[in-house]
Amino acid sequence: HPFVPVNCTALAENLLESELFGHVRGAFTGAVKDRQGRFEVADGGTVFLDEIGEIPSAIQVKLLRFLQSKEFERVGETATRKVDVRVIAATNRDLETAVGSGGFREDLFYRLNAVRLKLPPLRERVEDIPMLVHHFLRKFGSTSEVRPEAIQAFQTYPWKGNVRELENVIERAVILSRGGEIELSHLPDEFRGDVHSMKTLL
Repeated sequence: HPFVPVNCTALAENLLESELFGHVRGAFTGAVKDRQGRFEVADGGTVFLDEIGEIPSAIQVKLLRFLQSKEFERVGETATRKVDVRVIAATNRDLETAVGSGGFREDLFYRLNAVRLKLPPLRERVEDIPMLVHHFLRKFGSTSEVRPEAIQAFQTYPWKGNVRELENVIERAVILSRGGEIELSHLPDEFRGDVHSMKTLL
């Protein structure tokens, strides 16, 4: 079934509404034809709302109504449409704090919070790092092997940028290694420093 991701921070408020719910021709400048929204495209499947905490308040109201009834109208249309989708939302914000400060609707928070999955930061699940390293190597079309000392450096690094930071480091290493083994010399300076400090302590 369809899996449709939406980056909620990538679009302005008026465009985000159209992206989610669709629009009809003439609804706004540039709307030259009818267009399905992501919820219609995902009918029978899943919509993934990334960075849900950044959605403007006006869209929060419409999203709440959709989650309750699975009904919506395209922008510029009065006809009500209905779809059957599963909604998964992700955020790096503390939504409970945002609710307390008025930045996120309480009713929407509880409607989304049916099943909560908390993903620990990468530094707290170092056992996942080798698997992720090999995943990103495949993504960048590399068959390179990673030296054990490089893996060790990955597992002792704090990863403040989490998985996205790891992906960027692997992309850099693939470029610098030119198809050979990925070594410490292909990693940023801070990785070599961490390993050096660790060896000194040992």
